Amino acid sequence: MAPFLYGKRNAIHIIDIRETLRGLLKAKKFVAQVVSRGGDVLFIGTKRQAREIVERHARRCGMHFVTERWLGGTLTNFRTIRSRLQRLEELEALVASPEWETGYSKKMKSMLSRELQKIRRNLDGIRRMNRLPAACIMVDVRKEINAVREARAMDVPTICLLDTDSDPDLADIPIPGNDDAMRAIELVMREIADAVEEGKKARPEPVEAAETREGPGPGRGRRPRRGGPDLPAPHEGEMPSPATLVVPTSAPADLPAPGDAAAPA
Repeated sequence: MAPFLYGKRNAIHIIDIRETLRGLLKAKKFVAQVVSRGGDVLFIGTKRQAREIVERHARRCGMHFVTERWLGGTLTNFRTIRSRLQRLEELEALVASPEWETGYSKKMKSMLSRELQKIRRNLDGIRRMNRLPAACIMVDVRKEINAVREARAMDVPTICLLDTDSDPDLADIPIPGNDDAMRAIELVMREIADAVEEGKKARPEPVEAAETREGPGPGRGRRPRRGGPDLPAPHEGEMPSPATLVVPTSAPADLPAPGDAAAPA
C-alpha cells in the first residue's frame, strides 16, 4: 500500500486522498461502462459496518448483493446456488398455499420455516442473478478474501475498498480508504450506485419496445444490405477491461457523465 500513502504520523498511516479520488473515479467510469453494456454488478459487504449500507444502495440501484455470509461456490459453482434458489421459491410457494395450515404438522412447519429463513437470509440478495456478474464491488479485501479468489478464478473484475492492511494487488480497481468507517463506506457505495444508475440510463432500448411504441415505420424489418456493416445487438459486446481506464486526478465535476456527448469547442 506504499504508493497510496501520504505519510505516517504517530504510528498511523495516512492515505493519500488523491489516490482515493483517482480510484473512485476510475471505478465509477468502469461500472458505468459495464452496466451500459447490459452487465450486472454484485455488491459484497459482510462485515457489520457495511451490511446495511451495501444492501440499501444495492437495492436502490437494482443490483445484487451479499451481506450475510459468502457461500463457497457462489461464483465458481453457480449451478448449485441456482438449485438452492429454486428450493427457496418452492418453500415460499408452499407457505403461501392453503395446504400449509392443514397438511403439515407443527414439527414439519417448524423445520420448513427454519430452512426457508436460512436460505432467504443467505441468498435473498442474489435470487434474481441468473448469470455471473460483470463486476464485483467489495468492502475490505481481507474480510472477503474467498469472494476475491472466486472472482479471480472466474475472471470477474473486482472493485475493492481497502485499508492500509490490505493487498491492493488482489483488486483490479483498488479504492484506498478506511474500510471500517461507516461514513467512508457510505460515500463509496453511494457514488458507485449512482454510476450504476447512470449506466442503466445509457443502455440501448430493446428493439421490440421501440417498434411497439413508434410503429414499424419505413424501412423497419428489412434485411440488411449484403456487405453492409454488422451492428451489434443490444446488450452485446465485450466488457471494458479495468486496465484500459485512465482517469485523471481531478474533481468529479470536471469529468463528463458516462454517455454524454462532448461539448463543442
